[in-house]
Amino acid sequence: HPDKNKDPGAEDKFIQISKAYEILSNEEKRANFDRYGDAGESQGYSQHQHRQFHHFHEGFYFDESFFHFPFHSERRDTSDEKYLLHFSHYINEIVPDSFKKPYLIKITSDWCFSCIHIEPVWKEVAQELEALGAGIGVVHAGYERRLAHHLGAHSTPSLLGLINGKITFFHNAVIRENLRQFVENLLPGNLVEKITDKNYIRFLSNWKKENKPHVLLFDHMPVVPLLYKLTAFAYRDYLSFGYVYVGLQGTEELSSQYNINVYTPTMMIFKEHIDRPADVVQARDMKKQLIDDFLSQNKFLMVARLTNQRLFQELCPVKKSHRQRKHCVVLLTGEGDKFAEAYEAFLTFAVANTKDTLKFVHIYNDRQPEFADALLMDDEKYRGKSAVVILERRNNAGKVAYKTLEEAWQGSKEDNFILLDLLDQLRTDPGLLSSETVLADLNDELAPMFLIRWLYSMLDYISDCWDSLFHSNWREMMPLLSLLFSALFILFGTVIVQAFSDSSDTRDSPSSEKEDTAAKTEKNDASFSKESNSRIPKKGFVEVTELTDINYNSNLVRLRPGHMNVVLILSNSTKTVLLQKFALEVYTFTGSSSLHFSFLSLDKHREWLEYLLEFAQDAAPIPNQYDKHFLERDYTGYVLALNGHKKYFCLFKPHRSGDDGGTLGSCEDYDSSLHTEARGKSSCSPESRSIKNKLHKLSFWMERLLEGSLQRFYIPSWPALD
Repeated sequence: HPDKNKDPGAEDKFIQISKAYEILSNEEKRANFDRYGDAGESQGYSQHQHRQFHHFHEGFYFDESFFHFPFHSERRDTSDEKYLLHFSHYINEIVPDSFKKPYLIKITSDWCFSCIHIEPVWKEVAQELEALGAGIGVVHAGYERRLAHHLGAHSTPSLLGLINGKITFFHNAVIRENLRQFVENLLPGNLVEKITDKNYIRFLSNWKKENKPHVLLFDHMPVVPLLYKLTAFAYRDYLSFGYVYVGLQGTEELSSQYNINVYTPTMMIFKEHIDRPADVVQARDMKKQLIDDFLSQNKFLMVARLTNQRLFQELCPVKKSHRQRKHCVVLLTGEGDKFAEAYEAFLTFAVANTKDTLKFVHIYNDRQPEFADALLMDDEKYRGKSAVVILERRNNAGKVAYKTLEEAWQGSKEDNFILLDLLDQLRTDPGLLSSETVLADLNDELAPMFLIRWLYSMLDYISDCWDSLFHSNWREMMPLLSLLFSALFILFGTVIVQAFSDSSDTRDSPSSEKEDTAAKTEKNDASFSKESNSRIPKKGFVEVTELTDINYNSNLVRLRPGHMNVVLILSNSTKTVLLQKFALEVYTFTGSSSLHFSFLSLDKHREWLEYLLEFAQDAAPIPNQYDKHFLERDYTGYVLALNGHKKYFCLFKPHRSGDDGGTLGSCEDYDSSLHTEARGKSSCSPESRSIKNKLHKLSFWMERLLEGSLQRFYIPSWPALD
């Protein structure tokens, strides 16, 4: 490249290479070159140039291909086409899926020689990792600049990993072993436990504490295969995984106990009984599809304990049709040896009567008291005893139909016969479930404590900062480093000045210092009381100004740090009604000196608003500009809280008139002192009520704004308000 190589002939060589690539990558130009040589190429170029000139004179524009480099997207390798990512696809599908499998993503572009150089290695690794269960993605920076910027890729080619929504860049030589190791390092280190004769009983006995089946893989590989680690990550919410290296000394008892063939990889699933596996699969070549089919059929215990709402919804799904009825048989019991006999009898019954339409589960009454009280209705005959309930979920709101066994469950033969008879009747008579109730969501019993979650978050944040410090682009780090060194210089300068200053004056006047201290204390107390009352409105009205091109800089672009402008979007037809409702909703917040209130005319500044909302597509999707309803989009009632200094905004979307909790039936003013002149007018018309209802619950949104709990949408710079 002439910019890198100062040789006089470098520029000519570069032009020759580019021209050769352009000819070889285009079938038409290649055929012309084969037939006519350079003359054919010149002839083809002249015709192409003539066509472009003809376009220019007819429509006064240049076709985009006139300025394209030879690395055009049409000549990209087709093997990358199926992996191409777009911004919405990445946000809505890839990021959620990264909680099930890690992704290896390549950032590429046209006119990139290094991208061509790594292509053979990339193809091989992408095919290999995809077969093992990893995700693959390709981002073309030239066409997906927004996504490339979102990922933090500032050069091509770039390789990065995505797992649990977290991005990690690859910083190493692009070879097969390094890429495999990079993907493996993305995975948590505690996914698979090494199992030997010493710890296998403890590992398998944890099914009750973890409420999961346990999986053992027996193989002759000294390290855990990447396929098994990826599988463990995908099923970590349902199963616990262990690995037995059969060639290691200290696994003989384990292999003999379960009669393992040491030459064939074997996978076993253990549920409530650790002395025998619930299911086994053996294969010389364990494939991902085989493992997925095997594990998906054994995701739950025979009698799983309902520990959270998600598990309840999976085990007892809502019926979709009469043919898809699924019933749950629930044992409501307690913990301890007192209830062990009843549980064992229920487990034996479940193993003998398992069907596709029946799921057997149990629950601890003391851990889920609301669930138990709703079904047993605090009946005295069940107090301190176990009970069995047959239920069917009717909708996602918690409504269930159920029937409770009349007597407490003791696990006797008589109890077994009664339950079996009820299940037989249920096949022919769905009306047997005569009682109905609404169940509250279950408590998440296995959720970590807040302190532990906070500690994990802090560790992740420190890890990200550490990684960014050593691998970030130094040009981007310069402002931060400059700020850091400036702060250190000021700090040490202040310390040095104080150390060498003469403190004799302060020693000579201790009484005056005490007086100053007392005065400062009184001043601080006064300022504290003033700050505590800052939310109290200081005026009997709300000052709302129109945001125009005249006051745009002062009211937004140059707004002081810490201040926000809350802007209401309205039209000429809705201006009066929306301003009245807006004033009522925000009046209690006018005491805050950091909040300013404005309104923006949608009729004048629609383009400005559309540009801002493009950065909040998840919250307010923007229609395609070629859609016939594009200009009919109604943004009246939207409220934007704009932070001019930090360049972000929060978005309030209008309340729909059909939503629950609406106040369509009320048309009275909330504060007569604010809008006395509004009485007696036609503000109680249905149309007026509908417009006013758009700002329903705006006050709650304002509360969340002051708390700082709203989602923030950042923009690179504020657009001009023409």
